[in-house]
Amino acid sequence: MNIEKKHKLAKEYLSSANDLLKTSLKMEDIFNYSMKKNLHSVAMEYTNDNGKIRHYRYSKYRKHCYEFASAISSLLYQQPKNRVIALKVANCPRWCEMFWAILMSGYKPLLIDAKTSKEGTENLLKQTNAIAIVTDDMYLYNTTKLSIYDIVEENHNYSFTPTWENEVIFCSSGTTGDVKLMVYNGENLVNQIAESLEMGDSTIDLMYPKKLGKLKILAMIPLHHIFGFVAVFLWFTFYGKTLVFPASNSSKDLLSLCAKSKVTHVFSVPLFWDGITTALERKKAMMDPKKQQLMDKMIGFHTGKLSKDEAGFAASRIAMKKVQKNLLGSHVRYCISGGGYLNNHTATIINGLGYNLYNGYGMTEIGVTSVELSPNVDERLKCSIGKPLHGVEYKINPDDSGTGKGELLVRSKAVHIREIIGGKESKSSIDSEGYFHTGDIAEVDAAGRYYIRGRMKDVIVNANGENIFPDELEIYFQNLDRVNKICIFGKQKEGSTDEAIVLVLEVDNHIKEDEIKALKEKVKKIEEDLPHGVKIDELYFARNKLPLANSMKVKRYQVKKAIEAGSKDYISLDGNMQKKISKKIPQEVLDKYLDDVRAIFSEVLILPLFKIENDAHWINDLGGDSMNYVELIQKVNEKFKVNIPENKYGKLTCVLDFVEEIDALKSKKHKD
Repeated sequence: MNIEKKHKLAKEYLSSANDLLKTSLKMEDIFNYSMKKNLHSVAMEYTNDNGKIRHYRYSKYRKHCYEFASAISSLLYQQPKNRVIALKVANCPRWCEMFWAILMSGYKPLLIDAKTSKEGTENLLKQTNAIAIVTDDMYLYNTTKLSIYDIVEENHNYSFTPTWENEVIFCSSGTTGDVKLMVYNGENLVNQIAESLEMGDSTIDLMYPKKLGKLKILAMIPLHHIFGFVAVFLWFTFYGKTLVFPASNSSKDLLSLCAKSKVTHVFSVPLFWDGITTALERKKAMMDPKKQQLMDKMIGFHTGKLSKDEAGFAASRIAMKKVQKNLLGSHVRYCISGGGYLNNHTATIINGLGYNLYNGYGMTEIGVTSVELSPNVDERLKCSIGKPLHGVEYKINPDDSGTGKGELLVRSKAVHIREIIGGKESKSSIDSEGYFHTGDIAEVDAAGRYYIRGRMKDVIVNANGENIFPDELEIYFQNLDRVNKICIFGKQKEGSTDEAIVLVLEVDNHIKEDEIKALKEKVKKIEEDLPHGVKIDELYFARNKLPLANSMKVKRYQVKKAIEAGSKDYISLDGNMQKKISKKIPQEVLDKYLDDVRAIFSEVLILPLFKIENDAHWINDLGGDSMNYVELIQKVNEKFKVNIPENKYGKLTCVLDFVEEIDALKSKKHKD
């Protein structure tokens, strides 16, 4: 089949969104239309408790939704309709069914991250006056709690008649410390689907009919998040495609499932794509030179840098499948990165492996509004967010720099209708012309493609008055060995109007002290390649994992706030914090025992030495527990030939406590 015929089929297939626009534009229209036209297609694929892959069709999916809606109505028969029910469940087929069931039973779903703390969940329930929560977590709440088991096992009323609600509530990622709730209605979400109408003009690989092949999308992005909800759940449910649910989000499980289930579409966040890139490069560094050269040629060929003749065997399908076998498999046709900044290096490596990776853009407040759709690899490697999708308008509000950069403004019928902040509802924050101000800095090229350069609130102003974008700066430090995640932000210098550039590294817990020193040297070396006048003023190591917003991107604001407050969660390597002593202990005692005690703490907790501060609390600061505390006592007794009495167990909470106790026991033994 020639390419023109394929494009025609794809465009005809996508035109069904026009039929949806002719309905009453409600949530029930999305559900009814999606189910009716896709009844015999496979809707869900998942791994059961025995490790077997199972699936079922849209006909069963629809049946479950009706059954669970009748169950919710029965369990909440005394509650008024049109109120809020929270949905706090990790990605799985039941999430999709419960979402529709809540709407169908006459309630508004409040979509909550399954990893949200009890306190955070209670706050969201309170802000929305939720009458119930559907969840399988371990907590008790000040509202009715319905477990999945409760709903599935409830007797189903087969004469049940839906009383549809028409609104859905999303939580913002909270990267600025503020929790905002965005309310969408059926018309907003119908228009989110309609944004796909013109995709067939550019590509036949993003959405296509069965005649052009199977389409199975990996449902790994949290469905409660706007990216996962629109780009995975909503679009692909409407078009009757298969959502493949992983057993877990571990890299091993995800990669294995993609290959085993022959997944064709993988949408994820930059952290995921950066992780694949980093792992591959570290693996490549251990290969023999011939294999390294083969890999370089393959990447060069697939990114248009080498011709087929120049690449030789590396350009063959055999070579590509061999490499892809240990990654996402060889059936993946379309990948999207969204929810954060995609850098050129990652885009080059992933595209170079034969996986077509595109960049997209959206926000909790506006949904998904653009995706780079060009099949041209040169366009993909520019990492633009593409052009506005159907029904979306972009405008740049230029700043005073004269560079053409400025805040990106968005106008669309898909923008949320209301927002809830602190329990108070208000209209969506749009200006008099109907534009939403995103807070993202963007620029546009001559072809009409847009590029995100960073967040306005994250821009660092240096001594020369130049704007520095943390997202772009972080790329330089992305491939540091033993570093899992990084974070860069600006911090006001004392007595100055310019800002210090702060780099925070989350490192492997098994890292050694000499590797820490090597890392510091590598950071200094990388500084030589930074733009003129840019240098790292302060370097910190995170004691624990860096906080993520919806598992997608590091919460810069939270890290910055913690460091400015002097939190022990972040360790400055500009000085030797481990040698700071808060207790009055004779220097000769410290010289005798301090380093050895810290080494035992490090061994038992499997933490590098630099994370063991002398006054860090065993449980509160270092994450220890009663089991490994006993192991700690045993090792201290063995190392120093002492016998710490049981009445001291739990009272010795830090390195200095143990140093004092060891010295006291040794002195007593010497006197005796």
